[in-house]
Amino acid sequence: MSKPVILCVDDEPLILETLKTELRNRFAGRFTYETAMDGEEALGLIEELVSEGVTIVLVVSDWLMPGLRGDELLEIVHNRWPSIRAILVTGQADRTAIDRVLQGAWASHVIPKPWRSDELLNVVEQLCAAVP
Repeated sequence: MSKPVILCVDDEPLILETLKTELRNRFAGRFTYETAMDGEEALGLIEELVSEGVTIVLVVSDWLMPGLRGDELLEIVHNRWPSIRAILVTGQADRTAIDRVLQGAWASHVIPKPWRSDELLNVVEQLCAAVP
């Protein structure tokens, strides 16, 4: 049986690597860490993993990306796979987008960039606490 997945979505490779490194350092082998460079790639990856029976426990997404913005991605994810939790990490989201994400319950938290590692990792820990 495969490990549950945390999916990180951002159009900046350095951000993706930083997220994966911080998550690995905190949670080691508890999860598999996947990345996508944009919303379309993320949706394709989620569909593929779900079809293979893999559990995706969390999506950590940027807001401002080419194609689908993070709020649009998280709305689709929430509607298609409501058990997947989400965090929006952004330095550029406008207040309207943040309100939409929180009011629609598409993400439980919005964390500003640059994020504080302890804040982000504590939120991930809370959201994934029930995952073995």
